[in-house]
Amino acid sequence: MKLLFSIFFVFAVAHAWSQENADNPGTKLIAGGTFSINSNGIASIPAFSLDKPAIIVSLSLAKGRFSYDPMLGYDFNFKPWCIDNWLHYKLIVRPTFELKAGFNFSSFFSKYDLPEETILQGQRYFASSLEAVCRIYPKSTLSFAYWNDRGQEPGTIKGHFVSVTGERSDINIGKYFFVSAGLQVFYINYTGNNDGLFIMPKISSSVRNTPFSLYFQGIHALNSNISPFPKFKWNVGLSYTL
Repeated sequence: MKLLFSIFFVFAVAHAWSQENADNPGTKLIAGGTFSINSNGIASIPAFSLDKPAIIVSLSLAKGRFSYDPMLGYDFNFKPWCIDNWLHYKLIVRPTFELKAGFNFSSFFSKYDLPEETILQGQRYFASSLEAVCRIYPKSTLSFAYWNDRGQEPGTIKGHFVSVTGERSDINIGKYFFVSAGLQVFYINYTGNNDGLFIMPKISSSVRNTPFSLYFQGIHALNSNISPFPKFKWNVGLSYTL
């Protein structure tokens, strides 16, 4: 219960900050966040997937070109899955193009069942990134990302992540509904036979002027040396956005 209370407390603080900024346009600190529950915790790097229902809290605090973008992931028993602490700086800011660099210190947790107890082991990762967003049309974007991940404990994986993502937002479906859709193609090259080319479509639907949305996400391997070969995975969820 303490963990659940902590999650909602952080979420409530972010919501209060976002409301304050909405009332005071002169304030430079911008806050936002998303709380979601889903049927199958999927990560872009297969070794980091939870593969069971998950709770995810994503927050963002931005001031000028700097932003802090943490993410907390838990299973339904409130055992930690992953914790990200992204720090970003926008190198280029244009109406149709943005380029930002980032650094992340994160933890991923693995569960080991022993005869008399269950051990939860955390592994630390440092990552650096370079990400670009091109606004092709007012509601369409094309994004490019590169991450370099470095596990800090013996036996953790290291490697590279490269992705291209196309997104189209606010597609009107009748008078009250709208849909957003995206397709990500990414390549991973990690130690421990975690290499491959994947596609990951995502579609979400919302009722206009409400903070809730339903989404579907899938991930399919086009080519990989992971053994056994990754199966198609899918995920449905409900999210609340500030």
